Formats: sequence, C-alpha cells, structure tokens
Amino acid sequence: MNLDCPKGDHFRNGHNGFAHGRSHAAGAAPSGRGAGLHVFLGLPALIRSQAMSRVLELAERAARIQAAVLITGESGCGKELVARAIHHFSLRCARPWVDISCAALPDHLVESELFGHEKGAFSGAEAAKAGLFELAHGGTLFLDEVGELDPRMQVKLLRVLDGTPYYRLGGVRKVNVDVRLVAATNLDLEQAMKTGRFRRDLYHRLSEVHIAVPPLRERPEDIGPLAEFFLSRQEPSLRFSPEALAALRGYPWPGNVRELRNMVVKTALSVPGPVIEPADLHPTIRNGRSNGGGNHRTATLESMERQAILKTLTETRGHHRRAADLLGISPRTLRRKLKLYESQGVGCHAG
Repeated sequence: MNLDCPKGDHFRNGHNGFAHGRSHAAGAAPSGRGAGLHVFLGLPALIRSQAMSRVLELAERAARIQAAVLITGESGCGKELVARAIHHFSLRCARPWVDISCAALPDHLVESELFGHEKGAFSGAEAAKAGLFELAHGGTLFLDEVGELDPRMQVKLLRVLDGTPYYRLGGVRKVNVDVRLVAATNLDLEQAMKTGRFRRDLYHRLSEVHIAVPPLRERPEDIGPLAEFFLSRQEPSLRFSPEALAALRGYPWPGNVRELRNMVVKTALSVPGPVIEPADLHPTIRNGRSNGGGNHRTATLESMERQAILKTLTETRGHHRRAADLLGISPRTLRRKLKLYESQGVGCHAG
C-alpha cells in the first residue's frame, strides 16, 4: 500500500495533531466528544496524554533519518500506528509500505515470504515469487512480532540489514534491495537474548532507534477520548456517563486499545441507550480489576496478561483462533504462551 507524503509545513510544524494537544483532523470535533483525538491514516492517534505525544514526536524525528527502528510495547497498544507514522513522515512516504506479522507465518514459509522463491524451489512453487523485501524496495518494510523469528531467519535478516545481497529460495541470482526496516514486538527481547532465543547482534541492528509505546493504563487520560471515539463509530446515539468514563479509567486494560475497542462494541450492542452507565459495563471493569482479582496497581504485567488470555479462552470455550483474534495476537503466539503457562502449572483450556 502506498501512502501520500505530507505536504508543506502543515505536518512539519505539528499541525497534524501529533505534536500539539489538540486535533485538526478533518471532521474531528473541536471540543467535547472526540476532543484531543486525531485520525491518522484511518487509525485513532491519541494526543491528549503527554506520554503518547512524546512517542509520536520521537516517531516523527526518527522518520527523518534512515536508521532501523524497533518499536516495543504490549499487544494492542498501538505499535503499528507508530510504524505507519514513521513511514508517512519519511522521505520514502511515496514508496511502498509493506507489513507482515512474523508470528502469522508458518515456519516453513517464513523464508519464502520474506525473500521470495523461484519456480520449482519446493513442492507447490509453480511460479517464481518476489519476497516482501523486494516488494518494499525503496520504501518501508514493517516486521511485526519480529521476536517470533526462528534463529536461522534471524541470521539471514541480519545479513540483509547489513547490506548483503541475498538469493531467493532456489535462485542463482543475488537480489539487492533498498529498504527501511521498522520492527515491532511485545516480547521482552532483553530476556530473550539472555536465554539465547533472540540474537544480540540482530537486536542492536534493529534498535538503532528504540521507541517504547506505553500501555493504556499508563496514559489513563487517553481512555475516555478513545472510548468515545469507538462509541461514535459504533453507535453515534449513545454516550458514556461521567461515572462510566471514570470506571473505564480505573480499569487496567491488559489488552490495551484492542480490549477497549472490543468492550465498546459489545456494550453498544447491549445497551438500549441513550447513556451508558457503570451498571452497563462488565463487572471486572466496574470493579477496576482484571479478571482473577488483584488490584491493578500491584498486579504484575505478566499476571494481567495471563488473566486476560485465560479469561478470553473461557469466553470462547477454548477456541484458540477465536481467542487469538479477540486478544489481537496470532494463534502461534497464543500457543507459545499457553505452553509457558502449562510449564508453570497454570491450568489452560484445550482447544
């Protein structure tokens, strides 16, 4: 997908709504409902919190240089939005934007998808195919969930990032590409490096610029505007009462923006209107606790993530793919986490 470049000083002076705490988006409300919200590339970009404003300002600065960028943060917190902002503000903005979730690719297809293959390279390869690096030539390649790459692919990715030409699978001609790489992960790569799961040299190559996106619970001032934005898209005739908005701000949102959006959609479908009150919200939200108890001020990130996953599996009756879709993660990531919980003696649903 190609994106239009920002024109003139409108973007460079912060009038795009990222650098300043007000919205200038077309159709955005100047005050009240939706205030402080900018719609960027079809995605809601909050600018009410200073934490997110700093992230977007760093993304804009990173876009002006050619360094690789690593974006870290919990699942559902807006990493792809930041990656798109980097491409949009860069000199490559008129060139291709290509994105892929590494966790969504079966292990035996990762190399073919990233680097391409020639006809007959393997069973089923009935025609030659350009890889994602070739498709992104001159533009930006976004590798989401890069921490899921196996060690062999990490080695090949490192060589390409260092400028080494590569072969397609089954190829005899080397391929040279000019690509700006932006990667993202919700894994703790420092821990992954200690265990040997992720290469330290690749980490340093990917993180020439490191942007950490804060989880929603660390920027509660963004929760209300986001909830109202999602509600206006789902059911414009509804609104949240001040008490309901206070309840939303008091909940830790372990699933971040994806969980918030999911909650708004479900609530809008069940409330006749016109005002959503605290009684209309899920009990866990009204109580300000993630499922399984424990105040969110003392609960650990790992425990909140585990509780959210197990709760979603319960709601989907153990259906892994449906649970992964609701959680905003790949089935492969879900299986890995469930295997970890089993090793820790935590009961999990089969499915």
